[in-house]
Amino acid sequence: MNNNITVKSLLFACLIAGVALSAAAQTPKKVLVVTTTLGFRHSSIPTAEKILAKLGTQSGAFTVDYVQQPAKQNVPEKPRTPRPEASDAAKQKHKDDLAKWEADYGDKAKAAEQEFQAAMKQVLTKLGPDSLKNYDAVIFANTTGDLPLPDKDAFLDWIKSGKAFIGMHSCSDTFHQWPAFLRMLGGEFAGHGAQVGVECLNQDPKHPSTAMLGASWPIKQEEIYLIKNYDAKDCHELLLLDKHPNKPEQAGRFPISWCKEYGQGKVFYTSLGHREDVWDDEWKEGNGKRANAPEVAKAYQQHILGGIKWAMGLEAGDGKPQAK
Repeated sequence: MNNNITVKSLLFACLIAGVALSAAAQTPKKVLVVTTTLGFRHSSIPTAEKILAKLGTQSGAFTVDYVQQPAKQNVPEKPRTPRPEASDAAKQKHKDDLAKWEADYGDKAKAAEQEFQAAMKQVLTKLGPDSLKNYDAVIFANTTGDLPLPDKDAFLDWIKSGKAFIGMHSCSDTFHQWPAFLRMLGGEFAGHGAQVGVECLNQDPKHPSTAMLGASWPIKQEEIYLIKNYDAKDCHELLLLDKHPNKPEQAGRFPISWCKEYGQGKVFYTSLGHREDVWDDEWKEGNGKRANAPEVAKAYQQHILGGIKWAMGLEAGDGKPQAK
């Protein structure tokens, strides 16, 4: 009698434990998507925000919260400085226009900028140590500039502790004056040429971010970044070009996407993601056309979804450098 009770109790305990483990496995991760900018602002950012939320919902892997650009008071733009070769008349006109702008809008512009900077600091408090405890991953989707994080060291420590960091496109054009961030990311934006078509070569067909892409992945039109301060011995290469995107006669190794381990955490980066039709398979220009076929955007979505899931530990894949 007692033995039967003991067996039943053990079976019940195992059942409860199994249900608890299953529920934990199915609980979506919490992802903080950051799209703030203090430099160039991509028109594709609203599209990126929409697609990342869609990927989280469709996959069931994560939910999305945002750090978005605060509003800025609209003040007429300051007259642009003429080129050095401009005529004396053009230079004098600029001088007169600038004096008038300063008189009419100078104080308003300063006040608007101060208000914007204060608002930027406020929205970025979500990246402070106390707030980060609520998230499993942070995504920098087309961020730019030296963003005023509450505690930079604590942010990197949070990633090292076993969390995930994911960056898209101009994430590498962020924090140029913060070497520790760039080392964490693995590379830094160095510039780009005109938008071109490229053939991305798959360096790890087994990785969840590239398993769907085949040996190579053609993209008809995209802005391709050149990357500096990149060391293949520090990164697990995922996609690269074997020639300069804008100078095809120049052979080499030009990184497009990589991942890496960072302490106990994981980092995934792709330099792709400039154009709306790279992000969104349903997006169309005003004339109803698009340069990239919907299949390119669908592949990109699976590329970044695989990278996000890998970084959060939901998919297995290598993060060790191939180069020795």
